[in-house]
Amino acid sequence: MKESSASYAKEAYAIIRHAAEEIGARLPGSENERKFANYMGDKLRAIGVEPKKEEFAVSPRASIGGIPYAGWVGVILCIASYFARAIPYLWFPMAGLGIAAIVWLVFSVFLYKPWFDMFFKQQVSQNVYGELKPEDGEYDYTIILSGHTDTSWNWKHSEHAYKYKDKPILGILATYGKVGLGAISFFVMAFYSIFQAVIYGGAILGAQWAEMALSGSQYMQYGLQPPAIALFYVSLDRWMLFVPIICCIFCFFVIMWADPHPENASRGAMDNASGIALSYEVLKYFKEHPEQMPPRCRIIDLNCGSEEAGLRGSMAFTAEHKNDDLVKNAWNINIDSVADKDYFEVVIQDDWQFTRFDADMEQMFKETFEELGIESKTGGCIHNPVGGCDSTPMTKAGIKSVTFAAQNPILTYYYHTWRDMPDRFEEETVGNGFDVVLGVIEKIAAFQAVNGYNGPQKKAKKTRPAVQPVVYDDVQEDAQEDTQI
Repeated sequence: MKESSASYAKEAYAIIRHAAEEIGARLPGSENERKFANYMGDKLRAIGVEPKKEEFAVSPRASIGGIPYAGWVGVILCIASYFARAIPYLWFPMAGLGIAAIVWLVFSVFLYKPWFDMFFKQQVSQNVYGELKPEDGEYDYTIILSGHTDTSWNWKHSEHAYKYKDKPILGILATYGKVGLGAISFFVMAFYSIFQAVIYGGAILGAQWAEMALSGSQYMQYGLQPPAIALFYVSLDRWMLFVPIICCIFCFFVIMWADPHPENASRGAMDNASGIALSYEVLKYFKEHPEQMPPRCRIIDLNCGSEEAGLRGSMAFTAEHKNDDLVKNAWNINIDSVADKDYFEVVIQDDWQFTRFDADMEQMFKETFEELGIESKTGGCIHNPVGGCDSTPMTKAGIKSVTFAAQNPILTYYYHTWRDMPDRFEEETVGNGFDVVLGVIEKIAAFQAVNGYNGPQKKAKKTRPAVQPVVYDDVQEDAQEDTQI
């Protein structure tokens, strides 16, 4: 951490402590999420930046927060499968329930589509942001610094892996193993219900293949060799006398996945009070050092709500401003979880969202890591393998965006658990994150001066413009005036 960054790092760490220890868990749409958003609004107002609040409706359980519902569907299908042996018509509503759950999981939980939000309880969340303009009020482009104010439900299986914190392989098995078995069990029962509905539906309609499948026991009663399809159905039927019992047990692992009690939710020191604090401190730095502001640039500190409910805050922000200049000629540094000093990285893609982030900014982060001597076990670059981050709605809105993190990408005992507390990481790591963001802003300004705004890029160019050095407080004023950031 640079000496000139120490005071900003200290205040950022104090904000993180306040969020995790004083406010606590901040589930999407909750009162505590609102408290933290208002707290950051007051921080902006205290430095002379008037905050703006934009409220939006969110259904916290419609997306990732509702995964336990899939476990309950699995349990219902397991129990109902025994009744359906005597009442075959039950397979039809069971298949309908299974199909509905799968469609919801794919589109709402995995792809973060808001199509099913209307069917779940709604609450009110908010985005709070402040903008810092050049002294003359004129600007050609915008840099949006964003983080999310909310935290996740406590992931019980990850938290239970705390006892294996010194044995990460066992911790991974304890977490992924339980969730994996539960997910497999749900899909087994859903597809089995659909299969049975197809068989009985075919028989009702007089399909020969369906009638043959259901006639296996009759063939055996008369000592005849049943057709292959009938033999398969008889064997499957025998197995399914026992499989639902096992699946029912494993489906409870899915039910347990997210603790429903808000008091047990993640305290969110790393994820993502760190991102909120750094976004604010960078804007405060430029407020206090207007001579360091990139020429003709506006900087926005955006506190997004309800990221953990399926990126709803960033979706609402881009939808609200799609027709104004807030998302035109805009760069977004999304800061999400800066705490693990050995894992500084730029997240360049949400795999499940099929969204590749900006390649120009990716290169800027990599260069900045190298210039600051930051080494990472991830090589400074990762894909987000599951879920999504706020860079996805930004990129889809035509904003150049990447996500900056310093987080072990493997599920750990503190990820989305109440153990995400500030005592686990160091103030200096936060300070290093502050230096990284300033370094990238410097490169954005240089790029903008040479190339202008070119929109999100999926492939990095071979050549990049030279970047002028950053000037800090201890440099003479005459040097500052001649330096372009």
